Amino acid sequence: MLLSFEDGRPFAQGASEYGYRPVTELEKPPRIFVTVKIQGISTEAVVDTGGVYLICNPEIADLLDLDPAGELGTDKVKIGRWGTVPGTLHRLCLEFLAEEGKGLKLQATTFVPRLQPNELWNLPSIMGLRGCLHRIRFAVDPNTETFYFGAIDEED
Repeated sequence: MLLSFEDGRPFAQGASEYGYRPVTELEKPPRIFVTVKIQGISTEAVVDTGGVYLICNPEIADLLDLDPAGELGTDKVKIGRWGTVPGTLHRLCLEFLAEEGKGLKLQATTFVPRLQPNELWNLPSIMGLRGCLHRIRFAVDPNTETFYFGAIDEED
């Protein structure tokens, strides 16, 4: 069952199961992983309410063959204990996939890390609050491991 406000208006339009595990083998606390599509490519992304932007795994960005003319600029982003990383900003389509209800697409400010030659990226894509998740309603039910999501109405 999808979530609703007291007056019956829907809070969420869709829901999907999420995974709950550490981001890497070296990290102890588990994180919420949601299956999404970035520009049509299916991947798992970590929910990070303390983060900024949608951080796109560089392997996915390579598959997208992003046009440098479409860059919004450059930035440096602090990514947890991994430090500050330079990269470029883009507007990409992020799609939340629904197992119940209907999916949701939005344009997210996306940070693509700029790696040095032979540098490896061992992190998944990450959905930060500012520039990404702040554009939707979302809730988590840890009992059923369900991630709920919905569009923010203009009148709210």
